[in-house]
Amino acid sequence: MTVSTHARRTRIQVTGAASTAVRPLLESPRRPARVLAAFPAGVYLEVRTDLEPSVIAVITGEATRLPNSALLAGPLPHVTVGDEASVGDRAIDVGHLSLRVRRWWDPAPSLGSADRDCLTGAAAILARPAEPRPGLHGNGAVASLAAACAQGWLLGVVTAAEQLIGLGPGLTPSGDDVLAGLLVTLRHVGRATGAERAVWLADWLGATVTFDARTRTTPLSATLLHCAARGEASPEVLAVLRGVTGGQALEPALNRLRRLGHTSGADLAQGVAIGAHAVLALGGQR
Repeated sequence: MTVSTHARRTRIQVTGAASTAVRPLLESPRRPARVLAAFPAGVYLEVRTDLEPSVIAVITGEATRLPNSALLAGPLPHVTVGDEASVGDRAIDVGHLSLRVRRWWDPAPSLGSADRDCLTGAAAILARPAEPRPGLHGNGAVASLAAACAQGWLLGVVTAAEQLIGLGPGLTPSGDDVLAGLLVTLRHVGRATGAERAVWLADWLGATVTFDARTRTTPLSATLLHCAARGEASPEVLAVLRGVTGGQALEPALNRLRRLGHTSGADLAQGVAIGAHAVLALGGQR
């Protein structure tokens, strides 16, 4: 890390890595951005653009690595809501920080292949009650979503999803987290098991939840729904999907996911469980 003098203020120059999900934004010409939220381990920046995702999470290694993240190779200087910011030309400037992106990672890696027996055992583990409970535990729309997904009934899936977008408090409402977990599971586990109907359902569900997400939920959550529709997720979610397909132990990964946030991890896990059950039910359909 080096310190240089800017014409107007002192900036801390750092390098880092970023998700390929935000590569189009970072490699575009520089644009102004605003600080949506600031925490000791990260800040959320909303970029004024028509591109998706429109929110970038600038984080340290202590934060959850969301699929729309840029990861610092060092600590995060103090940033507050209202600080000037800009994004583009492979750089992010916010407050006293100037981040230059040198490397990229893929938030949607392939899971390889998996068999039905492995998925059957994983679905049983995912269905077990656990703490913390999902934020929408007992919600009728979640139950309707699960039933419609298992039937491959597109109208029912879309109807339930419309009720869940933006439902719940916080930067990532519970309804959105359930949908995000479901989307990445249908896409990745569907591909891994050859369940074409599940991937088809992911395509249509993704189109539904991203169509007007910007007007239905928070900017951060809308961005994460766009990421999920493409199969992009945090390492904690991807680890659970690898567990579902037999690539690693499922239960430790599931426990780590459920500990994220107040209920976000539990909500994502609920979406994964719905998706795994749907892939099993739809496996023989085209």
